[in-house]
Amino acid sequence: MSLTRRMFIKDSMILAAGTGLLSQASGVFAAVDGKQTLVVSQFPEPTVLTNALTTDGTIYTVTSKLFDGLLSYDAQRQPVPRLATDWQVSADGLVYTFNLRPGVTWHDGQPFGSQDVAFSLQNIWRKFNSRGITTFAPVSNVETPTPLQVVLTLSTPAPYLLSALSSTDAQVLPKHLYDSGNPLTNPHNIQPIGTGPFKFERWDRGVSINLVRNEQYWDPGKPHLDALIFRIIPDLTAASAALETQAVQLASVALSNVKRLRGISQLQVSEISAPYSPGLVGFEFNLEKPVFQDVRVRQAFAHAIDRDFVVKNIYFGYAQPAFSTIPASMSDFYDDSVPRYPFDLAKAEALLEEAGLKKGADGTRLTIYNDPNPANETLQIAHYLRSNLAKIGVKLVIRSQDFPEYVNRVYTRRDFDTTLISATAGPDPVMGTQRFYHSANFKPGIAFSNGARYANPRVDQLLELGQSEIDPVKRKAWYAEFQHIVLTDLPKIPIVSPTVVVVTQKQLKDFFNSSEALYGNFADASYQA
Repeated sequence: MSLTRRMFIKDSMILAAGTGLLSQASGVFAAVDGKQTLVVSQFPEPTVLTNALTTDGTIYTVTSKLFDGLLSYDAQRQPVPRLATDWQVSADGLVYTFNLRPGVTWHDGQPFGSQDVAFSLQNIWRKFNSRGITTFAPVSNVETPTPLQVVLTLSTPAPYLLSALSSTDAQVLPKHLYDSGNPLTNPHNIQPIGTGPFKFERWDRGVSINLVRNEQYWDPGKPHLDALIFRIIPDLTAASAALETQAVQLASVALSNVKRLRGISQLQVSEISAPYSPGLVGFEFNLEKPVFQDVRVRQAFAHAIDRDFVVKNIYFGYAQPAFSTIPASMSDFYDDSVPRYPFDLAKAEALLEEAGLKKGADGTRLTIYNDPNPANETLQIAHYLRSNLAKIGVKLVIRSQDFPEYVNRVYTRRDFDTTLISATAGPDPVMGTQRFYHSANFKPGIAFSNGARYANPRVDQLLELGQSEIDPVKRKAWYAEFQHIVLTDLPKIPIVSPTVVVVTQKQLKDFFNSSEALYGNFADASYQA
């Protein structure tokens, strides 16, 4: 039986009344056992709760509350202290010295220190994290001269490094809990011990992930909230209904509902068009499949996509058309002069003909599978493309699956033809973009790496030059040439860069305390009448 909106509202009201999720005094604030509790709609449900080992974006909203990074980032994306109080960079850009915050403890009471940072960098980030593998590759030596100082020596300059130390990009794990055994199967991946403002309490699979206030947090008086509950709500329309009944206080919702929710006095809609790490949605080919090794076939697919239609009808205006593999919001690197493929089904069909893909008796010239990254909008894009491609003789078979199976199919088993992928592209190309295009980042088993198995020696060279170039003008030039080549080769077709839209109860304040937005630590979040 399907869950209708009316049924969900009724059930949410019963749930709220039975558990005390709604304040009896005002009907606005969440309260559990008399404590201020923020209830957040969460979907997809994470597979683990430590993102040091993965770039699975479904984790970030939860895990960033459990772990602080060495740094955070202000509204201008400039680094600000977190676990590191200050830092120095040598004149040649090869030595980074971080002084760590004294008195910080892990949630189990053990002291946090430089050994944890060194262990995480050397044994976790650059071995198991698709962004970290690239980001921290230039680090040739890590020293810990004192328990509160870490010194990184680099083989080549890394001008992006200070942008790479948030809790999502470089999550420090406790060495005393990870220094033996396989980190991928460590039980603390699902019962994490962090340093952040909230502590893990319990995880009821399919229902909720519950966090509680860290009474020993290093920032006195914070967090202001007593608890965070991430309630698993698979249906975005149901999430909207939960906001209306005040069963949740913060949610990402179906974009088709945003206009209506703006008209509800108790709710506030927040748009974030250029967060710390902007997203990019693209159509990626498995280049191990012979049919996609002909660039004319890939170009044909590019001409079958009407980005304006996608922005208007799937994202309801909450996205920008994307023409390059680096989003336009990353203006320090974006190049607007890349090759473009305007929507033109006649041109698309002609390219397929040139490639020798003739129509059969039933009008079909090619049948392929598409595996969308599980999310509401990417699945809708897949259905839109299926309709367009059918007009030029391509049958697109869409396979829907949960997130773990998607990752396994595309990045481990490699049992796919094409995928629609939504991933972060920044805040620097080294961190968000390079992993999808450098040939060395073809690593089966590592999610959100070079799933296309794209390899171009000049692209590898340009990415390596951009990774170590300290002159911003030269750096932008390397990335401009990179964009031109990959938009000619087309291992992936960029489609849109979405705007992050969050709906909250108006009384929830200061939950965005950095440019990391939803991936911030919520230490400043509070309810205000």
